[in-house]
Amino acid sequence: MDSTTIDLPGSEIESIRLQDGRLIIRFSRAYLIKTLSGSEERTLWWQAGELIFEEAVLESEIPACPCLCAGGDVGENVYTYRDMIPLPLESRGRARCALKFEGRAELLQVSASGVRLAMEDRPHYIEHLRKA
Repeated sequence: MDSTTIDLPGSEIESIRLQDGRLIIRFSRAYLIKTLSGSEERTLWWQAGELIFEEAVLESEIPACPCLCAGGDVGENVYTYRDMIPLPLESRGRARCALKFEGRAELLQVSASGVRLAMEDRPHYIEHLRKA
């Protein structure tokens, strides 16, 4: 089985906005790790897109953007994804996040009734990631 995940540390966030009850985190460059089943090699890509929380309740202030993500947790129902987000992602039910940003002490914390990823265009290849 092939898998693709967003690698949160280093991903570039263009904006974070609360609009009509939705918290929208816009990635100008979300870094993707693609893994082919049966292979030890992985590939690194980038793609623009948005992480959207429905019926969002902010538990912290929205940081100034643009900024770099330093990792954190994204949760949906019983799953918590640390420093990564699986693609595709679309879930109804309890959703939450606690994201860290490079050079900043504050976290972005939110709870919501659903979460989804809306990726744009196509992924752009960067490099192969080989084991050392």
